Amino acid sequence: MEELIKMFSNYAWGLPLVVLLIGGGLCLLIVSRFLPFRFLGHAIQILRGKYDDPDATGQISHFKALTTALSSTIGMGNIAGVAVAISVGGPGAMFWMWISAIVGMSTKFFTSTLAIMYRGKDSSGELQGGPMYFIVEGLGKSWKPLAVMFSLFGMIGALPVVNVNQLTQAINDIVLVPNGVGVSLKSNLILAMVLVAFTSIIILGGLKRISNATSKMVPFMVLLYFVLVLFILISNYDVVPKYFVMIFTDAFSADFYKEKAFMGGALGGLILLGIRRGAFSNEAGIGTAPLAHGAAKTDEPVREGLVAMLGPVIDTLIVCTLTALAILVTGVWETTSDNGVSLTASAFNYAMPGYGKYLLMICVLIFSVSSLFSYAYYGTKCLSFLIGADKKHYYNYLYIISIILAATTPFSVMLNLIDGVFALMAIPTMLATLIMAPKVVNEIKMYFKKLKNF
Repeated sequence: MEELIKMFSNYAWGLPLVVLLIGGGLCLLIVSRFLPFRFLGHAIQILRGKYDDPDATGQISHFKALTTALSSTIGMGNIAGVAVAISVGGPGAMFWMWISAIVGMSTKFFTSTLAIMYRGKDSSGELQGGPMYFIVEGLGKSWKPLAVMFSLFGMIGALPVVNVNQLTQAINDIVLVPNGVGVSLKSNLILAMVLVAFTSIIILGGLKRISNATSKMVPFMVLLYFVLVLFILISNYDVVPKYFVMIFTDAFSADFYKEKAFMGGALGGLILLGIRRGAFSNEAGIGTAPLAHGAAKTDEPVREGLVAMLGPVIDTLIVCTLTALAILVTGVWETTSDNGVSLTASAFNYAMPGYGKYLLMICVLIFSVSSLFSYAYYGTKCLSFLIGADKKHYYNYLYIISIILAATTPFSVMLNLIDGVFALMAIPTMLATLIMAPKVVNEIKMYFKKLKNF
């Protein structure tokens, strides 16, 4: 099973998908005339609530939409995903994750703008947004198979298997084993049942409860993580410039890359690794963020797109870079065979002996649990589109079963499964976005014309 899932993931992440994600994102960047970079300041003003309209259609504020989306993207991709990228590809992998994020800013802008432009009603008559809705509403009923494809794979992609797996590994490696507690199937199942109980309380309360929980947790977890990594970097300030430069130099030499070649060489393999881990981290082009941003209280699609594009900046350019530097400057990427969250824990323990790994444990707990809430919402929206809003609660039972499965399964299986499914979610999302890009460009022109008159 492990080999089959690995083959599926590698096949899904072939050259066509890389061209679609990165090439497509570059096209969107060009047709928007580099809008994500020109209007960052305006995006921050929107996020702060300057343009909020309580009477606008939608369910949650711009800020809550962003934190709900970020709570799923700022998760194990930032702690375990970066660690995997560096342990397999070396420092240069981070550079290609940056490229993925910069291109991903334009992708998130377009997909989330479309999520507001073409909101559809579910079977209960409630307004909804997301790739499946903008495909059907924007391209017509004949394109529904593409929307169904996204929803089917979205239900699997929204399962919290990587987060739960790495949270279980973190609790085992950081808390249980060092204190002489034996790790077994039984202990993993107990951890899974605790997570199930805690998650059920939030996810069964719906979007309002999810957005309220994540809007409080996300800013706190980013700030705590930032402070801890800053301490590690200050403690090792003499080697920070060396490793920061190495991210750039190794990106083109691929000296530390250990996996199979791609497109004839190690450099191709390193680029693919960086893009894969970048997509897993910030989810740009995958289609999950538009599910959250489509619920925002706004009648201005461009406004929500501008807020959404801040996601890859916070997620990959800031949080992932912090993790990468912490792992690099402490040297644990070369001195241990650890992978995933255990490698990041080694870096924290090296810089802060005795208590560092426990502080990371707090971050891992918040990162993982906040992701559990958002992904449950994404999955129910996908099932609602397929079989009706009155039956969407059935997804929560599948979700809860997957928590138990993930706590007792090898990390590589879970990571490859989600990687492969994310690739298949990106196909309908990116195809529809590229086809409808001219409509978004017209919306941009109308929005900024109104803004000048305003």
